[in-house]
Amino acid sequence: MLKLAAIVTATVIAAAASCGAARAAAPADPRIALLKELPPGARIEDLQPSPIPGVYQFMQGADVSYLTADGRFFIDGNIYDMRSRVNLTALRRERARAALIDAVPESQMLLFPAAHPRYTITVFTDVDCPYCRELHSRIAEINALGINVRYMFFPRTGPGTASWRKAEAVWCSPDRKDALVRAQAGANLDPPKSCTTSPVAREYALGQELGVRGTPAIFTASGGYINGYLPPPQLFQEIAALQRAGT
Repeated sequence: MLKLAAIVTATVIAAAASCGAARAAAPADPRIALLKELPPGARIEDLQPSPIPGVYQFMQGADVSYLTADGRFFIDGNIYDMRSRVNLTALRRERARAALIDAVPESQMLLFPAAHPRYTITVFTDVDCPYCRELHSRIAEINALGINVRYMFFPRTGPGTASWRKAEAVWCSPDRKDALVRAQAGANLDPPKSCTTSPVAREYALGQELGVRGTPAIFTASGGYINGYLPPPQLFQEIAALQRAGT
């Protein structure tokens, strides 16, 4: 019995050693070698299999591009499913946008809620943008159509500029909604003496990550992008269409 037990123990040890060797010899993730072909800062999780065999999908923020598994070809364009006629790249981009926006708590936004909401939009605004002012001048009409409006700041002139300082002054005011209206009307707001909670820098960076090209930049809950001002009735129609397409 002792001899048999020794044989069994030796067999188990040998099997475990063999298994460990097999694990150690597992092939490396092929994406590691592809990172050197990508922009600095790219991470291995930014590369995922695409709908096309042998092609990886590369995501940075809401930007979607593709790289062949051998690293030879980089593709900047859209992939369509010809059976369903769906733009798969646009769909992936919209989902990425929605996820990035959803990660921001509403406590970091300026909210103008509808009494009977049907849709929610997130608007990147610049207090010095004429079309942003026009949009906000019709906020009551927009809310009456059942559209919740959530504002984030995107001063187009960038950090350290007058528009940037105005955005921070709005956020740091005791009544942010009133301050936004006054700032858009051209009022000079007192600069904040101490306001460490201003989200302007984070929201500006997020807008860049989302691909904001101008203001107002309007995003639907499904990640659809409306680039610029639309009158309230047309805005409602566009939101409804983008929501249908994104679900």
